[in-house]
Amino acid sequence: MSEESDNAYCLIDDARPPRADGPPYAACVLCQEPTEHPESYKGITLCPVCEWQEAQRTACSG
Repeated sequence: MSEESDNAYCLIDDARPPRADGPPYAACVLCQEPTEHPESYKGITLCPVCEWQEAQRTACSG
């Protein structure tokens, strides 16, 4: 079985915003803490803690 077909059932998009080289950092949309992403990024940004918690909450169980 190929890797592509192994993940076909998982609907979670694993696209991530770019990492910032330095400040200013975007605020987390859940807790307002600084993230690792640039402030100029357009989209949802999460801090490392909220990102981990969201990944645990939405993990595909097989």
